[in-house]
Amino acid sequence: MKVYAIPVSLYCAKLRILLRHKELQWEELPPPGGYGSEEYKQLVPAGNLPALEHSGFLLSDSEAIAEYLNEVFPEPQMLPSDPLERAKIRERSRFHDTRLEPALRALFAYIGSKGRDVVSEKWQLVGERLEQMERLLPDKVDHLTLADCGTPISCAWIDCLSIHFQMDLVLSDRMKSYLTGLSQHAAVARELGEYQPRLANWLASQ
Repeated sequence: MKVYAIPVSLYCAKLRILLRHKELQWEELPPPGGYGSEEYKQLVPAGNLPALEHSGFLLSDSEAIAEYLNEVFPEPQMLPSDPLERAKIRERSRFHDTRLEPALRALFAYIGSKGRDVVSEKWQLVGERLEQMERLLPDKVDHLTLADCGTPISCAWIDCLSIHFQMDLVLSDRMKSYLTGLSQHAAVARELGEYQPRLANWLASQ
């Protein structure tokens, strides 16, 4: 099993949590030619990361990869058996990928710049997305699901960017409780332990 990834990619970190939780073995490789290169797009037409090479075929998009791996390696199961509960997990996972993460990503272009007014406006949207996400969170984290792999990484970005941009954003008690519950899972704790200093170093270099 090969995974094409780059060290600070949020979606690559999200996938590593799943891989670790399922105790899978994989080889992590940089995208051939570099991220966004034409060489890589010959392999992955969309050019996005991560991408998985397994059993003779290649699949990209972290959500598609997660669903695939959860079916091929069902233990521990990361989707409920009940259709409604399963749909709610997918709803929360999609919210992260299509609402929270894009709001966060919109700030990347301003890292190292002085466009504080623009940053303030975009930072406000991140806060709004967090509040919306909080209403989708479970009351407690009994087990790790597909919807729980991205949020701790996004919150690591939020913590670092709040320092970088000198912007305040206080996580609610509900979100803090949720993140604390997630950190009890070895896969989340290990990824964050490796990812957070890597992210801080990357930001310091920009």
